[in-house]
Amino acid sequence: MCGIVGIVSSENVNQQIYDSLLLLQHRGQDSTGIATLEGDHFHTVKMKGQVREGYRTRDMRMLMGNVGLGHVRYATKGDAAREEEAQPFYVGAPYGIILVHNGNLTNTRELTAELYNVDRRHLNTHSDTELLLNVLANELQASITGLSLDADQVFEAVTRLHERVEGSYAAIALIAGYGLVAFRDPNGIRPLVLGHRLSESGQDEWVVASESLVLESGGYEIVRDVEPGEAILIAADGTMVSRQCTPNTQLVPCAFEYIYLARPDSVLSGISVYDARLRMGDVLAERIREELPGVNIDVVMPIPDSGRPAAMQLARNLGIEYREGFFKNRYVGRTFIMPGQSVRKRSVRQKLNAMHIEFKGKDVLLVDDSIVRGTTSREIVEMARNAGARSVIFASAAPPVLFPHVYGINMPSRDELIAHGRTPAEIATELGADHLIYQTVEGMNRAILAGQSEVTKLEESCFTGEYIAGNVDAEYLAWVEETQTS
Repeated sequence: MCGIVGIVSSENVNQQIYDSLLLLQHRGQDSTGIATLEGDHFHTVKMKGQVREGYRTRDMRMLMGNVGLGHVRYATKGDAAREEEAQPFYVGAPYGIILVHNGNLTNTRELTAELYNVDRRHLNTHSDTELLLNVLANELQASITGLSLDADQVFEAVTRLHERVEGSYAAIALIAGYGLVAFRDPNGIRPLVLGHRLSESGQDEWVVASESLVLESGGYEIVRDVEPGEAILIAADGTMVSRQCTPNTQLVPCAFEYIYLARPDSVLSGISVYDARLRMGDVLAERIREELPGVNIDVVMPIPDSGRPAAMQLARNLGIEYREGFFKNRYVGRTFIMPGQSVRKRSVRQKLNAMHIEFKGKDVLLVDDSIVRGTTSREIVEMARNAGARSVIFASAAPPVLFPHVYGINMPSRDELIAHGRTPAEIATELGADHLIYQTVEGMNRAILAGQSEVTKLEESCFTGEYIAGNVDAEYLAWVEETQTS
C-alpha cells in the first residue's frame, strides 16, 4: 500500500503535489518523492521519512513544471531502509519516463528474468515498481513507429503491459515532452480516482490520486474512478484521452481499503469509506448479540482512529454507552504500516494512553478495525486491564486474517498472523482478553457492498485464501514467506 498522485495544471504543481501527499501520508511513512516535468526536463526529489519533515524550500524551488507526480511509500517489496528504492523511478529511454506505483506485482521472478534475458534491461533495485517501469518503457519502445509519440502508441504499450504483468497496480507516469499517463490493473484492486477543474483562464486541469479526499481538498470535481484495465493520457495543455486497454476486466477492490487503509472521508469505487465502517459496526452488533448473550458490557470503546465508526454504531445498536477511553498521540504514525515488529510494539504505548477514569471497575468492549499480528491488540488489552477494567471483550470489525496478502499490504507470512492456526478462544487467550468476537466474511461483504451495483465482489484473499490475480499457489506463498519480511 502506497499513496500516489499526479497533476496536470496551468501553473507550477510543486505545492499542489506536496499538499496532496500530506493528505495521503496515512498510506505510507517510509519514504516520499516528487517529480515534475518542465517541458522535456524532469526535476526530482525523493527521500526517506515523512512528507512534512522531508522537503525543504530549496527542494520546492527546484520542482518547476506544470505536470507532476508524487508518492508516499509503505514498503511491501524491496527494502524500506534503502533510500534508492524510494519512488519515483526513472528510465532514460524512450523519451524519458518517470513512474510511481501503488500495489504489488506477483510475477516478479518471471519479469526479472524476461527483462534481463530478453529485453536486455538492467534493474538496480529489488523494487517491483522498477520492474513495472521497465516493462512500460520496453513496450513503449516497441510501439513507436515514427519520430513522435501519439496516444495510440501509449495505449498499445499499456495493453501489452497488462499482458505481461500480474498482480495489483495503480500507476502514474510522466513521459518527457508529452505529459502524464495513468493506468490500473485489470482487477481494479488498488484505487485510483480522476478529478477535473477549470483554471481561472479556462484551461482544463486534472488530477489522479489514490483517494478522493485529495480531489475534494484541491477543489477538483470527482469525475470517476479510473476503470480496471484503463489508461488515461493527459497532455501538458490539459487535453485528456482514455482507452480501455484489455478486454478481460472486473472491478474487485481491496476490502482492506474500507476496513483500515483509506481515510474515512474518501469515496472509493462509489463507496463511502466512512459509511462502510459504520455498517460494519451494525453487522458486528449482530455478532455480539449472537455470540455473547447474557455477558455484561458497561461501555463500548474504540481503538482510535479507524475503529471509531464501527464502535459508535455498535454501541448505538446495542444501546450501550459509548466512551473514548484511549487518548491518541497525533504525532506518532500508524503502527500497522511501520516496518519491523519491534518498532510496532514499541510504538503502541507511545501512540495510545488509557484514561483510568473510563476503565476502572467496568466491563469494557473494545472495538478495533482488525487484528493482524496481534501486537497492538495485546498491548491495548493489557493497558485496559492496568487502567482498572474488570473485564475486557475485544471485537474486530474485520474477519480473522488467516492468509498472506500479496497485493500490496505487508502481511507476507502466515506464521506472524495471530489468527492462523488458532481458534477465536485461543486468540483471546493470546491477547489476554476475556472474550473475542470477529466479523464474518459474509458480514463484512454485506456491510461494505450495501446498496452497491457497480461493485459486487471484494478482494479478500487474506480472509479466504482465494487469490484473484496472478498465479498465487502454495509454491508462490512459500517463496514470499521465505524472501520477504515485515
